[in-house]
Amino acid sequence: MLNRQIVLASRPHGVPVPENFRLVEGQVRELEEGEILIQNEVFAIDPAVRGMLDDRDDSYLPATPIGGVIPTMVLGRVIQSRNAGFKEGDYGRGFVGWEEYSILNPGNFAIENVHIDPSVPLTAYMGALGWSGITAYVGLKRIGEMRAGDTVVMSAAAGAVGSVGCQVAKLSGCRSVGIVGSKDKADLITGTFGIDAAIDYRAEPDLDAAIKAACPDGAHVYFDNVGGLILDTMLPNMAAFGRIVTCGMMANYNNHDEPYPIRNLWQVLVNRITMRGFLAYEHLDMLEEAEAQLGAWIRSGALIAQENVTTGIENAPTAFINLMSGVTTGKTVVRLNEGVTTL
Repeated sequence: MLNRQIVLASRPHGVPVPENFRLVEGQVRELEEGEILIQNEVFAIDPAVRGMLDDRDDSYLPATPIGGVIPTMVLGRVIQSRNAGFKEGDYGRGFVGWEEYSILNPGNFAIENVHIDPSVPLTAYMGALGWSGITAYVGLKRIGEMRAGDTVVMSAAAGAVGSVGCQVAKLSGCRSVGIVGSKDKADLITGTFGIDAAIDYRAEPDLDAAIKAACPDGAHVYFDNVGGLILDTMLPNMAAFGRIVTCGMMANYNNHDEPYPIRNLWQVLVNRITMRGFLAYEHLDMLEEAEAQLGAWIRSGALIAQENVTTGIENAPTAFINLMSGVTTGKTVVRLNEGVTTL
């Protein structure tokens, strides 16, 4: 069985370019005991992958070697199984790569038999009802200890995690403030998502003043997807005993060697801030709760799942380049064929 894959042809410098990727063909090997073979239908395009394309050893996942498959979360239909927890026709989800067929084994940290609701488009299981939505839910509820009445600030609020998180905060009875990078994104989160306030950090002559105006009593929870300037500006705008949820560092992904200097770290002491990083897959005890609540909100229309969908494995590099260039909204996904349902 032939398997088309996208591999790393060369290491990016800054924003990736098409020449950093190559489409190759290989053979699918025989399954071993405990493994399943899935025919992928959707895979995620995630900004965190950018850090894995550099030749560095300071990420939470190993660097991708030259010639290695670009890593990602995949969702596909089981076509062969040597695992008692999966039968042919089930949907398997796991962390593998940009490819048409994937083998999942019990050691895959994200392996899951996903129970698909036919009333929910399949792409949602890679976005708002997948690990982006789960990350937002776990980060706010457990790491941020979000409570009704809190002021919650979400950076990259029109992105994959942020677009879900700012809505989860609002649906949980909080004042929800989103930081974005364009007027269109600000209009999206306030007009379409119903978020209380939006700050376009690129248009604000005084970002600190804009945050103070939106959060006059300080932020109780800051969900950080960006780092850099926005994190530095948020530190003195936290309420006493505020919680910073560290989820991503988008500001540094394209330029790890020259990170933005954080000058306001003193405010962690001044405001007695708790700042904690997390990986959602280390909180699997919340998976059922997160999927049930997110699914209910999506089905009822209370939560709008924003997607940016590309069709065809050969177009995955372009989707990734667009994501890393900051021109997308919502969750960026690739569907392998046009028959896959989208939102």
